[in-house]
Amino acid sequence: MSSIGSSKKVGVVGAGSFGTALAQITSKNVEEVLLYSRKEKIAENILKTRYNSEYYPNTKLKKNIIPTSNLEDMKKCSTIFICVPSFAFRKTLQDIKQLNIDNLLIVTTAKGIEYPSLKTMGKIVEEYFDDNYVAISGPNFASQIMLDLATVCNVASKNSENSEKIKKMLQTEKFKVKIIDDVVGLEFCGVIKNINAIAYGICEGININENAKYAVLAKGFKETKKIIEGIGGDRSTVNQYCGFGDLVLTSTSKESRNHTLGMLYGQKIIVDEESSSIVFEGKNSIMAVKDICDKHSINSTIVDFVYNVIVNQKTPKLSFKELWDNF
Repeated sequence: MSSIGSSKKVGVVGAGSFGTALAQITSKNVEEVLLYSRKEKIAENILKTRYNSEYYPNTKLKKNIIPTSNLEDMKKCSTIFICVPSFAFRKTLQDIKQLNIDNLLIVTTAKGIEYPSLKTMGKIVEEYFDDNYVAISGPNFASQIMLDLATVCNVASKNSENSEKIKKMLQTEKFKVKIIDDVVGLEFCGVIKNINAIAYGICEGININENAKYAVLAKGFKETKKIIEGIGGDRSTVNQYCGFGDLVLTSTSKESRNHTLGMLYGQKIIVDEESSSIVFEGKNSIMAVKDICDKHSINSTIVDFVYNVIVNQKTPKLSFKELWDNF
């Protein structure tokens, strides 16, 4: 895989909320963006109306965003952003691998971890391509990126030239891109912040006072550093936008799905696990992080708190008391 390829045609696989927003941003810096949707109806609708009405019915897409439901069209691209949920990531990579694209640079945007393999999305990329992929993470709600509101993210790669290439593709006056060199830390921050968001949501669900809620948030931030360092990342990465910024945004915002998931469990509201991808992703994250902590002999009271409520289904208030006793 070459470090830098042509940026004339860029592919975005996944025409959901984040993929569409990323295509809109990238279209300002490259000649053409191919936006792939596995749903033919979405691609046809964009082609006819220039709107992705399923996600952004009020925002017109740039003219140089070309929708497609044929993955073969990605053969025209030397850079592909993968914007699918973590549970669909491996299958998507397998499909892209079969296209046999030369000198392909993969960019992963998914914040998740495969269970039970405990592999980040980047580690899965390495199985099919190599380790020069680029990872993106930050306090980034897709809807605000789509509206071209002020946003910042971090990118990381083992190849600094690839990071620079992706920065040039993404950065605009409103969308800032900061390069770091800790791929491990960046990817795991994106996973562990989900645990902190669930923890904060549980506290809201059981109506814990604000003093205690923010103490839980601070403890989660501190323990995130311990986990990142324990698995071979740089603890200072947790101070970055992909760390502190994303942790606070995901934990405290009502738009955060993991925050909502925590609130539901805190209120003992029964969630249909079969039909809810939120529960699926949330449970996977906490089981994976718990396994990683156990594997590396890392003690995290926040991880234990969330694991007890979500997986062991212990009473939220009792679990909080056990957490508070460890402050």
